[in-house]
Amino acid sequence: MVKASPSLPRNHGAFSRQVEFPVVDVLSHLNPYPDKPRITFSSSGTFKLTVFSDLHYGENPWDDWGPQQDVNSTRLMRGVLAAEKPDYVVLNGDLITGEDTFRENSTTLIDRIVAPLNEANIPFSSTYGNHDNEPNITHLEEIRREQLDSHLSYTRTAPPGIGGEGGEGNYWVPVYENATDLTPALILWFFDSRGGWSQGSTSVPLPDWVDASVAGWIERETAAMEAGWDSVEKRERGALAFVHIPPHAIESVQKTLNTTVNPGLNDDTLAQGSTQATTDPSSAGKDQPFWDALNANVKNLHAVISGHDHGDEWCAREPTKDVIFCFDKHSGYGGYSSPGWGHGVRNIVFPSADPTSGLETWILLEGGQTRARVTLDGNYGR
Repeated sequence: MVKASPSLPRNHGAFSRQVEFPVVDVLSHLNPYPDKPRITFSSSGTFKLTVFSDLHYGENPWDDWGPQQDVNSTRLMRGVLAAEKPDYVVLNGDLITGEDTFRENSTTLIDRIVAPLNEANIPFSSTYGNHDNEPNITHLEEIRREQLDSHLSYTRTAPPGIGGEGGEGNYWVPVYENATDLTPALILWFFDSRGGWSQGSTSVPLPDWVDASVAGWIERETAAMEAGWDSVEKRERGALAFVHIPPHAIESVQKTLNTTVNPGLNDDTLAQGSTQATTDPSSAGKDQPFWDALNANVKNLHAVISGHDHGDEWCAREPTKDVIFCFDKHSGYGGYSSPGWGHGVRNIVFPSADPTSGLETWILLEGGQTRARVTLDGNYGR
């Protein structure tokens, strides 16, 4: 839900723990959307997110099959939005199959992707995936097109120097219990796991992990939040994180799953290229600075949500950080699939703004069937 709020001066600077800033400057930094309505919990006190993942628009544009998949994906989006009426939508990476697109019209696919959201008047944010970085398209170009296409987009870019090449989409969105509240009740974090290929005729593979520079940015942002918001109002805030490619730590979790605690499709075996920093064995562990910083600095982190692996849709607790991880549901008709997998979304409902309350989450298929419903709370996976 979006509600109008007073605006504060814009300030795009980053903050360091070693430097003290006047409170007014910190608060200005903590209002990253001065010209947009505040995102809030609903009037009933709940907050519902619907997550579309791996839409893969733009496949095979040279034949009849490819464009029809985009038609099918748009139908799915319109149907889900009309039936579910979420307060917020997340597009969690691989919006476009960039290797199949043409340079002259790659970004126009974003127009088609955000059209159902504009029609439904639902605010949203995006992460971008490995297929969104290709010789004919980049994350930055897609972000800029999205911002141009929709005033409902809360996607933004990280400060200069944060995210590495092809990884500009690191940011956070505050969610308020009420539009007039002094401080938010929930922070939605969005991280750019890059991957894919660099732009141009001399294209080379891009790193497939959240860049180490994001670790320091997380530390500075959370320090600014504590310095600014806590000086105004002491309250606990919840958090939820989205990143397209799963952190590498999730690979070992798959071996511990059971269908009672971790229901849902589990058809993609996590191996080389399935998680961050695993495409090239020499890159092993390079997402660790991000993973460490996220879990050390972001308080009350309910879960980390990823796509990328179309045949998985389970949730589990990652033991080294004691944090819950969930896969999305493959939404788009483009991208690889298999009979019986289906297409759909992950729904997530916060029952209240209390950061200690558990989340309800489940997979919704296009035909209306639901599965893999779990409550993500302190007892989950223990």
